[in-house]
Amino acid sequence: MTKTTDTAKTTSRRKFLAGAAMAGAATVAMPQISRAQTTTLKLQTSWPASDIFTEMAQQYVDRVNNVAGGRLKIDLLHAGAVVHPFQVLDGVHGGQIDMAHTVTVYWYGKHRAASLFGTGPVFGFNANEGLGWIHNGGGKELFDELQTKIMKLNVKSFFSMPMPTQPLGWFKKPVGSANDLKGLKYRTVGLAANLFQALGASVAQLPGGEIVPAMQRGVIDAFEFNNPTSDKRFGAQDVAKNYMMGSHHQATEYFEIMVNRTKFNAMPKEQQLMLEYASEAASSASEWRAYDQYSKDLQELISKDKVNVIRTPQSIFDAQIKAWDGLIKDLEKDPFMKRVMDSQKAWVRRVVYYNLLNATDYKGAFNHHFPGVLKM
Repeated sequence: MTKTTDTAKTTSRRKFLAGAAMAGAATVAMPQISRAQTTTLKLQTSWPASDIFTEMAQQYVDRVNNVAGGRLKIDLLHAGAVVHPFQVLDGVHGGQIDMAHTVTVYWYGKHRAASLFGTGPVFGFNANEGLGWIHNGGGKELFDELQTKIMKLNVKSFFSMPMPTQPLGWFKKPVGSANDLKGLKYRTVGLAANLFQALGASVAQLPGGEIVPAMQRGVIDAFEFNNPTSDKRFGAQDVAKNYMMGSHHQATEYFEIMVNRTKFNAMPKEQQLMLEYASEAASSASEWRAYDQYSKDLQELISKDKVNVIRTPQSIFDAQIKAWDGLIKDLEKDPFMKRVMDSQKAWVRRVVYYNLLNATDYKGAFNHHFPGVLKM
């Protein structure tokens, strides 16, 4: 082999190594370019910082941030950081905030149909079955019609977290019958407000953070919010000692995760799917967290705070069903709302029939292993 040939081979090898090094450097640099192009979204909740709902919103945010690989990031803001807790729809629609973690009933004043997607008539389905209707029974398409065609909202929404049945609420004296609700100044929201008005109550619609101060000032006599943990954290046990469990006023609710539709449509498809699929993942995580924390706090309300926790009398459930019947006749005058309720009833007739017919006797098994604990 000649010296000239050796020199040529050495030069060629050096060029190859130099080219490989440059390619490697480019590969290493790419994540830095990706980080520089990160999309950051501001999400405001309708919940105070101390509420367990804020922790559930964080579960959603974490799932997006952890899988986005630095390309997408959500910053969590608490209630009131930019807009009022009841005005997050306006904030997302107008672009003051990019996203919101809320419930549809908080914008029920703009269109009563909003309440059908969380706090509507009780046809027999629970919140998990309700989410099934949204995803597989036509609910998602009806909600999109409400947003885009009827209300012309610049908002895209996902649903998350099937909420356990919400208690009848907190009372200074136990409620023995529907007659005891007449004349009572009571806090609730959405179509539940119409329900309690039909039962003779005087209703105030307030965000969670305003409930206890209103009770202390005598603005309200009784209230419901959502669950033992939220109620305990904002001090419900300090203003009332009778906690009545079970009600037909809000039996099928879930979180609504809103996104500004213009921003959503401008995002790459993979980021759109991250926002959507994270709502499904957080749905399960939040439900499991709820069962754990709600049950712990209920026991603490009983043992530590000496709250009288009792089951709502059957006569009140019956009165609520009759009151719903009257409200449904009025709601059905709106053709869209009638279509929503007809769709729900068709789902319930098939799905809940199967579930009720097939479900084992959980109550009997519980009473067998824990005799005397369940006083109902």
